[in-house]
Amino acid sequence: MRRLLFVILLLFPTNSFANDKAWDLLKKGNKIVFIRHSLAPGGGDPSNFDLTKCSSQRNLNQTGINQSKKIGELFKKHKVPIDKVFSSQWCRCKDTAFHAFGKYEEFFALNSTFQSEFSGNASKQRKALKKFIKNWNGNGKNLILVTHYVITLEHTDYAPSSGELVIVDKNYKVLATIPTLN
Repeated sequence: MRRLLFVILLLFPTNSFANDKAWDLLKKGNKIVFIRHSLAPGGGDPSNFDLTKCSSQRNLNQTGINQSKKIGELFKKHKVPIDKVFSSQWCRCKDTAFHAFGKYEEFFALNSTFQSEFSGNASKQRKALKKFIKNWNGNGKNLILVTHYVITLEHTDYAPSSGELVIVDKNYKVLATIPTLN
């Protein structure tokens, strides 16, 4: 029986140990956490996209809302110190931040640059985010950035899934990741 359990664990490893190490990193503080918005089915945004109207955007579904709540519960369960929470101005990111953390501030540098009408903002956003992080002093707490796939990938060279936490240092070195979609 013991041998069978060993074979099962070898063939189907869990990332529970890896997640424990990731949460320990966050408990120490001074990390930056890129969070890709929770599940919002589809890709890109409709042609009638309007930043001021959530009804014109791709939004979280119920699974995404539940996933966002789970993210917040995990941060509380692990007693992770949070300095500030910033979000893209897209509704799916703001909703993720709201359901996970309650309070957040919008930060244009976290906005999506995926679609051509927004790609021209990429350089300005990249510079603004890098300057902000360079000047950020965590004082033992963590900086939470709720954003999009394209922004996380650009800064970390890591392609996150919906709601995935990507933990980095101030040099954008990926230290750990925590998936949150079951």
